[in-house]
Amino acid sequence: MKNFFYLTILCCSLMITSCKGDASNDQLSGKKVTEASRETTTPNANGEPWTEQQLLEPRDLVQLLDHPNDDLVIFSLGAGGIIPGSKDTGPSGEKAALNNLKEELEALPRDTDIVIYCGCCPFNICPNVRPAFSLLNEMEFTRHKLLNLRQNIKVDWIDRGYPTAN
Repeated sequence: MKNFFYLTILCCSLMITSCKGDASNDQLSGKKVTEASRETTTPNANGEPWTEQQLLEPRDLVQLLDHPNDDLVIFSLGAGGIIPGSKDTGPSGEKAALNNLKEELEALPRDTDIVIYCGCCPFNICPNVRPAFSLLNEMEFTRHKLLNLRQNIKVDWIDRGYPTAN
């Protein structure tokens, strides 16, 4: 476990050095993933492909994990499947990994509850969340959320004692 922790820190550090953009912290809240939103194809006021309503707070995902839902699908976009039950499709900033995600999505109904996360760095500068969220919009999914990891998976998930995959 200690080696996994150090490997996670190393990966996060490497990913942070490759991220570009504004590193300001947003104080946004999300609604539960089970609430459908028809605002999925319109970028928010900041020009992001997600709206404020499409951000899911980590504590809300923990509650969803405590009450399993067969319709919930969680995709890891670069942090490696740290959250239990998540499917690791690789860093979506890379074409091959984005194609992996697309293949996974093609088999799902468009009203599937989907949560995506990366956690390599603050999502506002993450190279992986925008391509993935844009793909969900383009494929006309209606119930998808971005896990609101303001700093990274370690700070916003692991350090808070939230469940991790074994």
